[in-house]
Amino acid sequence: MPSCDRPGIAHLIESDGPGGAERIVAVLAQALQEAGARNVVFLPEQGEGWLARELADSDVVVESYRLDTPLSPACARSIAASFKRHRIDLAHSHEFTMAVYGRWASWYAGVPSVITMHGSRYYAGRLQRRLALRAAMSGRTRVVAVSHQLAGHISRDLGVRRSRITMVPNGVRFGAPAAPDPVRRELALGPEHCLLVAVGSLYPVKGHRIAVDALACLAARHSKLHLAIAGRGELAGALAAQARALGIEDRLHLLGLRSDVSAVLAAADLFVLPSLSEGLPLALLEAMFARRPIVATDVGEVRSALDGGRAGVLVPPGDTAALATAIDAILADPGRARTLAGRARERATAEYDLAGMVRRYGSIYDELLPVDRFRFTTHSA
Repeated sequence: MPSCDRPGIAHLIESDGPGGAERIVAVLAQALQEAGARNVVFLPEQGEGWLARELADSDVVVESYRLDTPLSPACARSIAASFKRHRIDLAHSHEFTMAVYGRWASWYAGVPSVITMHGSRYYAGRLQRRLALRAAMSGRTRVVAVSHQLAGHISRDLGVRRSRITMVPNGVRFGAPAAPDPVRRELALGPEHCLLVAVGSLYPVKGHRIAVDALACLAARHSKLHLAIAGRGELAGALAAQARALGIEDRLHLLGLRSDVSAVLAAADLFVLPSLSEGLPLALLEAMFARRPIVATDVGEVRSALDGGRAGVLVPPGDTAALATAIDAILADPGRARTLAGRARERATAEYDLAGMVRRYGSIYDELLPVDRFRFTTHSA
């Protein structure tokens, strides 16, 4: 189709490390590009570069912005100028900082705006941030939350009518199952060993300390039980020290940032999500697609994703004993583990595939773009 008929979508995000929101930006922009749109992803000038590398082999354009001060009209004007240069028709911002600046730039450029919040309420602790975000969400801006719980928080925190907030669950693209053997060989695990896997950045909110404590609780009863955590972050040293103090340092494997998460999941006998807070974690969805039995904390949208406990076991956040008991029960009942794993895969396929997420966002875009333009809902993946 002629390029003038292809809508230009700007995706703006405040960081470009390997986090959940950044991964959503990458897969959404690429899927929309495949559906026929023109996509430009705006990243911080002095960023880490991970997201730009993820997009390097696609036709998605990457632009940088410079934000030197908390309040920078120059940054907003610069982004607006880029909108005009790239013929942007709609701005889609992710998380707090770019919610504010993306909305500001879209006002300068005269284009509609969508804001997606991904699971953190760090905006709520300061009045200035609440006021700025409330202003960004005013007018015709469409507000999206990735979980019903987060939508409720936004409504209460900012005084935004709940009816104005759309819930769009995250979606993942999951291909053919990976082979478990390479990762298990890497960890020197044989068929007699049992491997728990957690995936997530090594930050306190991810609850990995609880998972390590649970492993220690189970060590005597399950002499071949190991825990592997894929992710990086500030707690790597503290988790290793915790395992040494508990006498289980040989059973904890800190894998760092992995590009082969599907292989790590394939190697798992059980997936553990010990988070203290979440929206809708991509790692959980990937574990569901990988047909792993799951024990997860009852936070954010996790209960809904696991169909109220039919597709995985739910435990209270921060409760080591409950987490250990749930893991023990699944390890003791392989038949139940297989049933839960099968239900998890069915649930993921029905509700959390990438195409479904793209269709939902496409419907929002269609409402904001002129009626004589390209329709996403008839072209999306």
